[in-house]
Amino acid sequence: MKHILLILLAWLTVHQAGQETYVCKNVKVNLFSSAPIEDIEANSTNGVSVYNAGTGELEFSISIRSFHFPKALMEEHFNENYIESDKFPKATFKGKIQGHVDLTKDGTYPVTATGDFQVHGVTQIRTITGNLKVSGGVVTMTSEFMVKCADHHIDIPQIVFHHIAESIRIRVSATYTQLKNNNPSK
Repeated sequence: MKHILLILLAWLTVHQAGQETYVCKNVKVNLFSSAPIEDIEANSTNGVSVYNAGTGELEFSISIRSFHFPKALMEEHFNENYIESDKFPKATFKGKIQGHVDLTKDGTYPVTATGDFQVHGVTQIRTITGNLKVSGGVVTMTSEFMVKCADHHIDIPQIVFHHIAESIRIRVSATYTQLKNNNPSK
């Protein structure tokens, strides 16, 4: 009887994990820097994210080279001189959403996630606010926050200081798909 109970418990855990796990393979991220001489903007749709609604765990990862700028020279400077994307190829966030959102009820819910945010090889504990929207079973998360270049040891040479802001605005948007349980007995 004890073994049957353990097997049942293991099955329920796997079964529930599949039902509560959501993935996004095309997270949209926008970077914006407003400076006196020139605004700089870049976009990527190549981020990935996993959200476990049961535990609140949330992870994001994005390749730095996936950001595209309107000018090729901006993109080259971003990758080679500032972010050093060959050395630090991705930015990540791994944390947990505080509180619980009922994903069976449509609505827009303010959320706060706290975790490790890594850019340029520097990890900081950050608390980031955003919104989680549920509409017809579709889960979307959005957030807007600032990142100080100095906090992540991103040096801005004095000669281009008027071109690049000290803080970069980040906008994130992810629409999730529920991870289906691949259990053939279903």
